[in-house]
Amino acid sequence: MSDEVRVDDVVRLRKPHPCGSTDWVVVRIGADIGLRCLGCGRRVLIPRPVFRKRLKAVVGRHGPSAAPAPSTDASAD
Repeated sequence: MSDEVRVDDVVRLRKPHPCGSTDWVVVRIGADIGLRCLGCGRRVLIPRPVFRKRLKAVVGRHGPSAAPAPSTDASAD
């Protein structure tokens, strides 16, 4: 289990959400961890120590993987 989670990581928590889903997307990192349920879309903030206790696994990344960043080159007209 990795201690470091990043925004857009999909994590699995030990207890299921009331909607039945156990998978969440990390939407905010700070003193609190912001999560969005993949089952119903509910957003919650969990204090970091509580999050570490409840974390079961980091499942993967959410969204397009390794998408190239848009070019900021002004000479490409």
